[in-house]
Amino acid sequence: MSYEKHRHRLLHEYPAISDLAAKAQKRIPDVAWQYLVAGTGEEKLLQRNRDALNAIAMPPEFCKGDLEPQLTTSLFGQSYNAPFGIAPVGLTGLMWPRAEIILAKAAAKYGIPFSLSTVATETPETLASHIGDMGWFQLYPPRERHLREALMDRAWEAGFRVLLITADVPTPSRRERTKRAGLQMPPKMTTSFLWQGITHPVWTWHTLRRGLPKLRTVLSYSEFQDMMSVGKFVRSRLGGNLSWEMCEEIKAYWKGPVVLKGVLHPADAEKAAAIGLDGVVVSNHGGRQFDGAPAAIEALPAVARIAMGKMAVIMDSGIRTGLDILRALSLGADFTLLGRAFLFGVAALGEYGGEHTIEILSDDLKNNMIQLGVEDFSNLPQPRL
Repeated sequence: MSYEKHRHRLLHEYPAISDLAAKAQKRIPDVAWQYLVAGTGEEKLLQRNRDALNAIAMPPEFCKGDLEPQLTTSLFGQSYNAPFGIAPVGLTGLMWPRAEIILAKAAAKYGIPFSLSTVATETPETLASHIGDMGWFQLYPPRERHLREALMDRAWEAGFRVLLITADVPTPSRRERTKRAGLQMPPKMTTSFLWQGITHPVWTWHTLRRGLPKLRTVLSYSEFQDMMSVGKFVRSRLGGNLSWEMCEEIKAYWKGPVVLKGVLHPADAEKAAAIGLDGVVVSNHGGRQFDGAPAAIEALPAVARIAMGKMAVIMDSGIRTGLDILRALSLGADFTLLGRAFLFGVAALGEYGGEHTIEILSDDLKNNMIQLGVEDFSNLPQPRL
């Protein structure tokens, strides 16, 4: 049964991303929930992201007559039906089996980008028939050049056209909350995990159908195929070694736009522009890497000033509403990405989750644009900080 038949009911039952989050928490095992919502350290940055967004006020103008908000935007020479896309998330299948497939289908249907992580639980090849021309691929660059190029080749051949290089994971963060919840990498069948499976039968049934979450994209590169060996491969040979020289090599090799994800300092934006990258993502990794970082929205204006006329500026971290998206656009972002919001949707509603999350955000965008008195993003008012 299609989402359209349920759309009216779902928009009344779950009108906000927060409603999807509440439903998701009940529907999935605690270890999966804690992995999804965790930050690192004392987790102050999680709240700082939200507080900084909420502090931005935008003065509306009235008496504009009938308004028809236009959400379409252009990025890297391609048109998208909304100024937001689906951010890459690792170990996605832990939150909901086949989550990447569900989200890729929704993205292609609604004309927004879907980003696949190197450490997601589905492969580029599996998603090739679902992404249309909406596929972005996030790269944790392997230390060996031949592995980097092999991953990029697979992504390109599967139809992914925009490459995101993640810069803000120089080393894995501690993520104390996930450790307290009992999550091990790779996931293990502990007594606690089995009990959580028993008490969340819908999640368990779908998981058994797909199989336990595996990092399927990198599985073939590990010497051994068991998850312990794959986990060791990821820790020892992916990421942690990114340099500007490597960014230049990746830019030279990839045939499409290359974007550096995780920029918070204007100096990094200057360097990215200098070596010819096509864009940056202003991001603090959703508060999951360095608890002392600034809120992404606070870092955005300075980066946008550096990038203006040179490369695209995308923002993520903490975005939950259409109003948040407008706040980012008003401060210089060309586009936004959301990760947790879409996983809340899929964990809450399964096959309908991706589409419903897009509907919530699109409806909220249009409503707030009318409230502000604007029909397009070029006329957003100067925000009050």
